[in-house]
Amino acid sequence: MSLSRRTLGKALTPDVGRGIPDATVARLPIYGRVLTSLITAGNSTVSSDHLAALCGVSPAKLRKDLSLLGSYGTRGVGYDVGFLSAQIDRELGLSRPWRVVIVGAGNLGRALVSYRGFESRGFEIVGLVDSHPDVVGTRVTVGARELLVLPSASLEALVRQSHAHIGVIVTPAESAQAVAERLVAAGIRSILNFAPVVLTVPVGVEVRKVDFGVELQILAFHEQRRGEEPMSQAMHA
Repeated sequence: MSLSRRTLGKALTPDVGRGIPDATVARLPIYGRVLTSLITAGNSTVSSDHLAALCGVSPAKLRKDLSLLGSYGTRGVGYDVGFLSAQIDRELGLSRPWRVVIVGAGNLGRALVSYRGFESRGFEIVGLVDSHPDVVGTRVTVGARELLVLPSASLEALVRQSHAHIGVIVTPAESAQAVAERLVAAGIRSILNFAPVVLTVPVGVEVRKVDFGVELQILAFHEQRRGEEPMSQAMHA
């Protein structure tokens, strides 16, 4: 993911404002995900070396990151998995539910709505809107419930009535800025943007951008550095 100057996590919790660097905040969800898998596997403790290896970072970096949360582990024992997981959740603001509105009910928007990982991490999809008449009025399954795709004109009312905290933009680039402005005007202060465009928002509004094209270009760069032939040539060889 392409990172904005200030992360979504910082927008959601005052605890993270205690001088924790953005780079550390960006790694906390990775630590949290790995710790959840360790809990599921029945592990009660984990060493810093093992946890670092599972997270893809160096032990020194992991220990420094966790020390910023006030967690130092126990020599010879490691970290209490359950406690550390709860501590990271608290820092990221995940100890309370966050309501999310998605703008754009195309293939990607519907895939996001159907992704079960949101609810397991405390994010509740409370609304889905779209401007296309063929899409408005259809239903999308969200776990054990269904969401009705509402018309674009309902966006502001949906945000207010659902008390949504986060807006997700999954629209074409040409309409993303207008959608962002409507979300902000309705009270949204945290936006996740999948549209391939840089949004202009007021001070105090946090934007996190997801650009698949940029990520693929970064992978292409690393492939080239490894001396691999371009994918197009490999496919036609």
